[in-house]
Amino acid sequence: MRSLTVLTSKLLLHWTLSHSESVPFCCQENFLKASGKVPGRYTCLSWMPRFETQKSPMAPYHIRQYQDSDQKSVLDLFIRGMEEHIPATFRHMLTLPRTFLLLLGVPLAMVLVSGSWLLAAMSIFFVLLLMKLLARQPWKKYVAKCLHTDMADITKSYMNARGSCFWVAESGGEVVGIVGALPVKDPPLGRKQLELFHLSVSSQHRGQGIAKALIRTILQFARDQGYSDVILETSILPKGAQALYMSMGFQKTGQSFISVFWRLAGVPAIQLKHPLPFV
Repeated sequence: MRSLTVLTSKLLLHWTLSHSESVPFCCQENFLKASGKVPGRYTCLSWMPRFETQKSPMAPYHIRQYQDSDQKSVLDLFIRGMEEHIPATFRHMLTLPRTFLLLLGVPLAMVLVSGSWLLAAMSIFFVLLLMKLLARQPWKKYVAKCLHTDMADITKSYMNARGSCFWVAESGGEVVGIVGALPVKDPPLGRKQLELFHLSVSSQHRGQGIAKALIRTILQFARDQGYSDVILETSILPKGAQALYMSMGFQKTGQSFISVFWRLAGVPAIQLKHPLPFV
């Protein structure tokens, strides 16, 4: 009787993983336990994920684990995604009262000093150019830092260590979405936290549910690995991303300025947390 029960559980587990789009996370975790698998004991490469496939004939996609052959595509998508924040940062800086005072005060000072309206007009141009260059700098610096740390060797950083992973969304043989997750080194007492990194979707493939599918994959992985929370830090500028996280159960836990520039630019970073139910 016991062997029949185990066989039935394994058959149900196989059916669950192959039809997982309609099965809740909690049910899949129960099946994993029934099959003898213990949450938190597997690396990314040995974990049995619930891959998502969007079956629309317009733009089908599939989520899978990162492979070494994806490196160039992943880095290109990561860099493009970060560079998209530069215009938004510049536009945000233009809305600040201190920017208005600067654009008014500098040309006025030029007129008072030189008496030339031409120099005053040119000074506005140079102030705007300087602001645009300043808006680029922190994003370029962040990209350079990542390319020399976790993104320098994605397999080593995310795929080989226990409790971490990196996923891509593939459509038409092309990588169109990415996301990674690493365990928090010093979580609060009594908590085991997983941090989400580098969520990005190609601009040509947005609005298809890919970002949601990537986040769901991380939440499933966190549950199966025994994490108590999924956390992340993001800028206030991508408003759509904030709304997406909130709609999927993330809660704002705080905000801060990570540098003097971001304080002057009026762009705080916000911290979000998705508590996971204890099973």
